[in-house]
Amino acid sequence: MRKTVFSIIVISLLSITTLSWGKTVRILSTNDMHSAIEKMPKLATIVDSLRAIDPALLILSAGDNHSGNPYNDYYQPVGYPMIEMMNLIGFDASAMGNHEYDLGIEGLACMTSLSNFSYLAANLSCPPESGINVRPYQVFDVGGAKVGVLGITQVGTLGIPDTHPDNTSGLKFEIPQSVIPHYKWLTEQCEINVLLTHIGYEQDVELANEFPYYDLIVSGHSHTQLEGGELHDGVLITQNGKQLPRVTLTTIEVEEGKVVNKKAENIFLDSITPHSKAADALMSYFTSDPKFKRVVAQASTDISSYQSLGVMMCEAWASTLDCDIAIENYGGVRYDHIAAGPITVKDVLNLDPYKNNPVVMTLTGQELSDLLIACHKVDRNRFPITSGCTAVVTYSDASKSKIKKLELFTTDGKRLDMKKKYRVVTNNYVASTCVSQREDAGKRLTMSTASLIIEWLEQKQEVDYHGRASFTEKW
Repeated sequence: MRKTVFSIIVISLLSITTLSWGKTVRILSTNDMHSAIEKMPKLATIVDSLRAIDPALLILSAGDNHSGNPYNDYYQPVGYPMIEMMNLIGFDASAMGNHEYDLGIEGLACMTSLSNFSYLAANLSCPPESGINVRPYQVFDVGGAKVGVLGITQVGTLGIPDTHPDNTSGLKFEIPQSVIPHYKWLTEQCEINVLLTHIGYEQDVELANEFPYYDLIVSGHSHTQLEGGELHDGVLITQNGKQLPRVTLTTIEVEEGKVVNKKAENIFLDSITPHSKAADALMSYFTSDPKFKRVVAQASTDISSYQSLGVMMCEAWASTLDCDIAIENYGGVRYDHIAAGPITVKDVLNLDPYKNNPVVMTLTGQELSDLLIACHKVDRNRFPITSGCTAVVTYSDASKSKIKKLELFTTDGKRLDMKKKYRVVTNNYVASTCVSQREDAGKRLTMSTASLIIEWLEQKQEVDYHGRASFTEKW
């Protein structure tokens, strides 16, 4: 069925192009590509096919174009491969995802200067000396229709996007609801109005209800897979997982200056046979470095959950640095499956892509408990993964927004001593963002957390983490 979907969409577009008497605007959108360089030739093929039908096709990204593939994230300048692929494909604009800020101020300036497309973020203010080229909105002429696109970037619990605080030094952020009303005038001047956001599906539903005068929200951040699009208070919302499982083609029809029809359809990338020679050549060039293909260990069975892979990461850190306990924020584990067989350097760098450093600290059992609770709050109500201890987490309700009770246990099932001191390792993101009462702020080491995993795997040679978990949840 999937193999025919794109062909059916192309045929239907041909009929619409032939029969429509008004203006028809087509928007192809992506989100959370996370450096999926290997899939870009397929995306290029889709774009080539659609632009052959509609040269005015508008292409938007809802952010997080970077962080997730060492071919992109370890290139110099960092991020250049994805930027070049997006330039080649012909993107028109991108939201600023929280992982764009992983590049740091200088990296952001470089990224925006190399990109042939715009970065939109109305709730971000950059000092002129930063060199970061970001605008709040852009108006596009798409087949004679005025399309206004307003960008919104994510703001977390600390008042900045979910990245290390050092990466956003000097930048100022505002919550979306306080900024969007300032651009009501723009919606009155455009025939089609789009919010290009990187804040997550649930918050976008809130925006749709609060600002129903927008026609479309191209959404990102939460990796929510929507079937086509969803209507909320008349606003169409689109979003597609992460790392390009699908893209969305939204068709909007305008008559006499008003939107009269809109629909969104998914295009599955796994059904596409790439035929863009330029994109394939560029992808092959950027993915040719052999050092990332080196095998460091074997997985004796499939490892098929974020928790299991997180436990493996934590045990690697704790073992290498001689620590009792290790903590990894749940969002720091970037995928949930390693197949039985060889584990490569690329696999590890995909799993732990942020170039974080380990931070070693001495904590009492109570301080450890406080840190875990703080990490849950900062990491969008996701409980962190550990080694050296396990947890039973009881929430006030199914939303998991508030921890009612936290019980910690040693690996042999005994309750953790709240007064005893433990040598604990975590990453510098957790140490910097998860604010809790603790006497020891910790010592940041110079190596990367990913390098610790690689070193440990090379020593182990074979691992089995199938079904491993560090916490259970109830409410």
